[in-house]
Amino acid sequence: MAKRDYYEVLGASRGASADELKKAYRSKAKELHPDRNSDNPNAETQFKELNEANDVLKDPDKKAAYDRYGHAAFEGGMGGGGRGGAGQGDFASAFSDVFEDLFGDFMGGQRGGGGRSRAQRGSDLRYNLRVTLEEAYSGIQKTINVPTSVACESCRGSGAEGGAEPVTCPTCSGMGKVRAQQGFFTVERTCPTCNGMGQTIKNPCKKCAGAGRVEQDRSLSVNIPAGVETGTRIRLASEGEAGLRGGPSGDLYIFIEVREHAIFQRDSTHLFCRVPVTMATASLGGEVEVPTIDGGKSRVKVPAGSQTGKQMRLRSKGMPALRGGGVGDMLIELAVETPVNLTTRQKELLREFEKLSEDNNPEGRSFFSKVKHFWESMKG
Repeated sequence: MAKRDYYEVLGASRGASADELKKAYRSKAKELHPDRNSDNPNAETQFKELNEANDVLKDPDKKAAYDRYGHAAFEGGMGGGGRGGAGQGDFASAFSDVFEDLFGDFMGGQRGGGGRSRAQRGSDLRYNLRVTLEEAYSGIQKTINVPTSVACESCRGSGAEGGAEPVTCPTCSGMGKVRAQQGFFTVERTCPTCNGMGQTIKNPCKKCAGAGRVEQDRSLSVNIPAGVETGTRIRLASEGEAGLRGGPSGDLYIFIEVREHAIFQRDSTHLFCRVPVTMATASLGGEVEVPTIDGGKSRVKVPAGSQTGKQMRLRSKGMPALRGGGVGDMLIELAVETPVNLTTRQKELLREFEKLSEDNNPEGRSFFSKVKHFWESMKG
């Protein structure tokens, strides 16, 4: 029986890209898998045919030969297309291939030759940095010490003595993994010789023991921009852990924490300041002097008859917005202070004042009027 066209088997056109062929294969593999077609006696044959077509079309060289010569390109056992009488071992290999194709990306596996690259990117690092509110207001440049891994100077990051290049692992031929047949299944494991690296080092560097990096504290200068808040993250590219065996470095992420302030409370770009005032100032009106976050002073007028909780706004005296965007305001909240440790004379004057001020407390008069009405309604 003549072989079917491989593109027809996959359900793809001849001009399909590699990604389109892969997508078509996965779709067909799910559709024709024997486990999902137990009532179809031809399922296993169709599944083998699908894998045979995929083995050719996923390989650029085999695909080019097939596109030019068709099935004749693989006559005489020269490729994956001449396996019409595949046995149980071939089906097990096909099952392993489709399982890896379908689930390899999800499991984080890698297909094809070469296994894992010998050079691996270094890990990203996190550094927690605490700054004062004044530093967050003005911005500052700080020097930090970061314990990290850096490229070994002795082997120039290669891991080999004298900077020599690693050699291909003889056990896995550079794949980084080895396969073993276990009955119906083909089991793939990390190569025990190179630990999945695909390469080995004959003479490991004595300083870094073949890792290509060593532990060392690094001193870095960090520019903290004005307006940072707790949780602000600053990324320093390639300042993280050095890569393994010459791989690229990771990044360093600096997380900012702004300390609480003794005078100001922050809400985004706005600042709050609670200012105590005397009973006399609150009653008669006056001025109070308040600090500002830039180290200056501002005089604020207190209206006569001010109560605790009254707020006044100082424009553009708050925090700058990160990366521009203006400056917030500063809100002053008055707290009328009750005097303590009164002298006998002060007490006499306050009692006299109380007698003379029965009509000067509208809020109190309104409250007790409501209380009186409440009690009367309860009696009723």
